Amino acid sequence: MPYSRQNPSPRYDELLEEYKVMHSQGDSAQGITAEKMYAGHSLVRHVKMIKRFVDQHHSKTLLDYGSGKGVLYENHYEELDDRSVNEFWDVDVRCYDPAYLPFSSLPEGKFDGVICIDVLEHIPEEDIDWVVREIFEYAHHFVYIHLPTYFANKRLPSGENPHVTVKPYEWWSDKLEKVALEYPDVYSYVLIGEKKKI
Repeated sequence: MPYSRQNPSPRYDELLEEYKVMHSQGDSAQGITAEKMYAGHSLVRHVKMIKRFVDQHHSKTLLDYGSGKGVLYENHYEELDDRSVNEFWDVDVRCYDPAYLPFSSLPEGKFDGVICIDVLEHIPEEDIDWVVREIFEYAHHFVYIHLPTYFANKRLPSGENPHVTVKPYEWWSDKLEKVALEYPDVYSYVLIGEKKKI
C-alpha cells in the first residue's frame, strides 16, 4: 500500500518528531535559538516573484505549506514600503507547518495559490508523491515550489542531515511533472536548485 496523509511512512513520523524538538528547543550546539529555528526566512528571496503570480491570478488567499514560524508575515520591512509580506502581496495567508504547534493543524478548503519553499527536501523519498499531490490539491490557480539539491548546514537531534531527499534536477523535475499533469488547471512554477521549470 502506498504511503499517504492517512498512512505516512514510519520515517515521516520519526522526522516530524525531530523537527518538533528543533522548533521548540532550537540547537544550542549550533547557536540557533528556538525563535530562529526554521523561522521562515527562506521566503525572503521569493517574495517579489510570488507577488507576480499573486497579481497574475488575482489571488486573495494563499497557503504557505511548510511555513516554519512564518515570521515574515508578522514584521514590516522597509524594502516592502514598510509592509509585511502578506500586506505586500495583498492576500490572506494561511501558514501550515506540522512541526510547529501554532500552525500544525491541517488547512481546510482550497487557496488561490500555494507556496512551498525549501520543504520537499525534508520529506522522505517514499512520502514525496503524496505530499506533492497534497500541495496541488490545495491550489485553485497556482503552485510555487522551491527546493534545493544539496545538503543543509544544520543537523537533526539524531545527527542526521535534515535534507533527507537530495536528488538531482532531473529526478525532481520528473517527479513534480508527473503530479502536475494530474492538475492541468493549476499553473506550476518550480525552482529546483537554481534552475527554473514552468
